[in-house]
Amino acid sequence: MCGIVGAVAQRDIAEILLQGLRRLEYRGYDSAGLIVADGSGQVNRLRQVGKVQALFDATQQQELRGGTGIAHTRWATHGEPTEKNAHPHVSDNIALVHNGIIENYQSLRDSLINKGYQFSSQTDTEVIAHLIHWEQQQGGSLLEVVQRVIPQLRGAYGMVIMDCRDPERLIAARSGSPLVVGLGVGENFLASDQLALLPVTRRFIFLEEGDLVEITRRSVHIVDQQGNSVERQEVESQVQYDAGDKGIYRHYMQKEIFEQPMALKNTLAGRVSHGAVNLDELGLAADQLLANVSHIQIIACGTSYHAGMVARYWFESLAGLPCDVEIASEFRYRKPAVRPGSLLITLSQSGETADTLAALRLSKQLGYLGSLAVCNVPTSSLVRESDLALMTKAGAEIGVASTKAFTTQLAVLLMLVAHLGRLKGMDQLLEQQIVHGLQVLPARIEQMLSLEKRIEALAEDFSDKHHALFLGRGDQYPIAMEGALKLKEISYIHAEAYAAGELKHGPLALIDADMPVIVVAPNNELLEKLKSNVEEVRARGGQLYVFADQAAGFVDCEGMTIIALPHVEEVVAPIFYTVPLQLLSYYVALIKGTDVDQPRNLAKSVTVE
Repeated sequence: MCGIVGAVAQRDIAEILLQGLRRLEYRGYDSAGLIVADGSGQVNRLRQVGKVQALFDATQQQELRGGTGIAHTRWATHGEPTEKNAHPHVSDNIALVHNGIIENYQSLRDSLINKGYQFSSQTDTEVIAHLIHWEQQQGGSLLEVVQRVIPQLRGAYGMVIMDCRDPERLIAARSGSPLVVGLGVGENFLASDQLALLPVTRRFIFLEEGDLVEITRRSVHIVDQQGNSVERQEVESQVQYDAGDKGIYRHYMQKEIFEQPMALKNTLAGRVSHGAVNLDELGLAADQLLANVSHIQIIACGTSYHAGMVARYWFESLAGLPCDVEIASEFRYRKPAVRPGSLLITLSQSGETADTLAALRLSKQLGYLGSLAVCNVPTSSLVRESDLALMTKAGAEIGVASTKAFTTQLAVLLMLVAHLGRLKGMDQLLEQQIVHGLQVLPARIEQMLSLEKRIEALAEDFSDKHHALFLGRGDQYPIAMEGALKLKEISYIHAEAYAAGELKHGPLALIDADMPVIVVAPNNELLEKLKSNVEEVRARGGQLYVFADQAAGFVDCEGMTIIALPHVEEVVAPIFYTVPLQLLSYYVALIKGTDVDQPRNLAKSVTVE
């Protein structure tokens, strides 16, 4: 969940490191730091609490010259955000940056204190630096030293190590936290995400689980977890990173909300036409595997978990396939009974979500028919380690609160439902309805976005609120959950979501004039049931805000505000009704004065448990 950048070059690299950190700030922004060595024994380390801008400002007061260095932007795990806890951490000549968590750090720390080491931070990372320094005294190259240290560590790590006395090389190790090598001409780089390095290279090597790598200006040497030298495939990146410019928008989140119609068009391009879904990209052998699927198991976290919950309704009602959805962090720590013919589907925007990756790796031992990843990053670990993969093609998403990554996940899942349904004998007319709904969806969302000012005005009602309740029925219940999550994430208002039929089983006790109740109400077969639930809230003095189909028959009255939305095809209504809830959360956060793009305590890519 932190950002790492490293470089070995002939030119001064401080600016490269800083710009890389700016691009990775969505991964962590509690503190930031860098260390640069110039080869003559001169080493400069700077660390600052807060965002990368604070580090950048500090560099303007101090000249940083040198061609080898490492940098880091932190999301705190062990120890509060302070300068002493910021990376890089040092032990005499050893400097190190680290993503992940070392679970046995306390016992290692005690052992190192007994050896005479003094600790200046509360972090688990400083333990690794001292451990490498201790092992270095026993002899061997830096690569060999790191090889001896790794078996002593339990947990997850992506780390880069520099010996300040020999700044001609960097060593990096990957276990549970992604790292990528960037290949230059007479210079090489390391990062936790290729986005950090796109200004300096388009050629990458993605390290596999357990890999160690030694980079110099002119060489890259990779060793696998068995200690064997290996070659990893070089990849030419096609990623277009244009998210650095917010354009006319105030925040990345706002920009990404309004990018959703185009993102969905990109997701659908080449995949739907003439009333049919075409997923030939899965390969020739895929249909043979998918034809044998008799059960779906979806694994995901956070917003992706909500996408999986919506997909469960689709798989069962449209394709006739039983479907279960589970949070990855729960799945990996229980002993699941695998149904015959079960396909594991993993959902992750980054493809590096630690719990989801661990669940995928566990599934390989459990007897699943196969695995399929739905992801936004083609080069991610999740995609590389799955049998099949479908890309969402959402483009770079920088705001921590997911918007277009979620709606494009849903679009991909609905196409997969149609594809599997056809293999299971789905009526052709039903597939045509799904395709039509998907094709008109971008225009429907554009029409809804024209109501932005209406929702902005509505947000004023939430300026003094501390709690909110979201209600939905059927496939809109997960959308209510996603709406509550968005409000929590960026406005810090406590919000819960309930299936509306559950109101009388407890939540009604919370209803009063200070509890706004947000309802999603498409015009579907559950509408009349939902209206009864709305009346239950009204009868108890609740303040209702109903996002309703314009033909649903709701009218404004005391205690109930109606936001009439354009009619949308029922099959894609969950995707459509997500968007106004995103806008509501965005404008409430503006009123509350919170950091919309980088909400406190959260990070974009969750690469630790």
